[in-house]
Amino acid sequence: MGGTQHTQITSSRKNIWLAGIVWQLFLAPFFYLTYMQVNTYTSTLSDVPSFVYSWEKAIPFLPWTIIPYWSVNIAYGISLIICTTLREQFIHGLRLIVASLIACAGFLLFPLKFSFIRPTTEGFSGWLFTQLEGFDLPYNQAPSLHIILLWILWLRFRAHTPKSWQWFLNLWSLLIAVSVLTTWQHHFIDIITGFGVGVFICYLLPINSRWKWHFTGSKRSLRIGKNYALSAMVFYLLSFGLQGFFWVFLWPAITLTFVTLGYLGAGASIFQKNAQGEIPLSAQIILLPYRFFAWCTYRYYLTRCQTPSLVTEGILLGGRPLYKLKANAVFDLTCEWPRNKFSQNQLYLAQPQIDLLPLSPDDISKAMLSMEQLSQVGTVYIHCKLGYSRSATIAVAWLVYNGTVDTLEDAIKQVYQTRPQVILNSETQEALQIWYSRFQQNR
Repeated sequence: MGGTQHTQITSSRKNIWLAGIVWQLFLAPFFYLTYMQVNTYTSTLSDVPSFVYSWEKAIPFLPWTIIPYWSVNIAYGISLIICTTLREQFIHGLRLIVASLIACAGFLLFPLKFSFIRPTTEGFSGWLFTQLEGFDLPYNQAPSLHIILLWILWLRFRAHTPKSWQWFLNLWSLLIAVSVLTTWQHHFIDIITGFGVGVFICYLLPINSRWKWHFTGSKRSLRIGKNYALSAMVFYLLSFGLQGFFWVFLWPAITLTFVTLGYLGAGASIFQKNAQGEIPLSAQIILLPYRFFAWCTYRYYLTRCQTPSLVTEGILLGGRPLYKLKANAVFDLTCEWPRNKFSQNQLYLAQPQIDLLPLSPDDISKAMLSMEQLSQVGTVYIHCKLGYSRSATIAVAWLVYNGTVDTLEDAIKQVYQTRPQVILNSETQEALQIWYSRFQQNR
């Protein structure tokens, strides 16, 4: 048995190495051809502007930082063979392709030129600068492809670096990020735009989750989606209309665009949260404005929803925990936040559900299977953001499923008596009724 498993692992690694070589044979010429062609074209333009802040003149030129700057090229190749699955490798390779395409599009649409004259450098650092100047011209500025690639590569190495070496990875990555300034290759605006594009690419092309689409056509989802779409439009208009500092409003505009898609059919997949309560860093950053808004509303209602409600023996119902839990297991229905420290010592499962929309009958059935598993270890704490709707739906269904009550009406009544703040609207009760009918038929 062990020999068979070892053979499968060896075969898998062999396939990843072979695929990695194929990826490198494609990506190397693709990268240099697209990058160099755009750079050469921009150099022929008559008047290419520069965008530089006055304080950037104080940035020192540090010749030795060309070493971490060049190291991205080595990491680029290695990153394709440290992947552990072909899917991970494929998505990673796709990210690298998209990075070059978006960066080159930016160079063509908004051509910029680096404005400082680099001093002459001797020694090994000087030789590296000479090699760089052999194919690189002072164009191809914003967004910095170097920074886009750094984010993409850092995420891959972070996923496969032992915790004891994470400090070195982070330190070296920080050196690379700083080096684009201290080698006088880029201005600060290139760094900011490059980081934004890198995060956006990794969010659009997730490795450990998949985008889903299921449009229910409900009036409620359309109404909520319309409200978020209008809010996004306001931020877009502010960004493009006022410009300058107001470009920062592109962030909430993009966030609200994805939240709109969530309510129109993408659901909780926009948050990319998995069953262990983990949310990828890129998703956390992209959706931070929405998560901040959700945190504000949570804090506003906190005094009314903080105390857990004992629905029945073995079942607690409440909001996102900010207190020590008196439970053996946690069932998390939120999609907005990752698992926090208050559920670290309990058996934990997450089934992310988007806020303000009812769970479908299939979602309820799936949740019952998770509840069966969690209830084996003792008391289960079921929670969403406030403990009003998503988690209350599961509490109602579980009371029927495990035989605590005989009818759905009795279950709803018991949950309301236990936690009067609960909101089970007509759509939620309709979904519960459909699930209950199926449950009765299959008993």
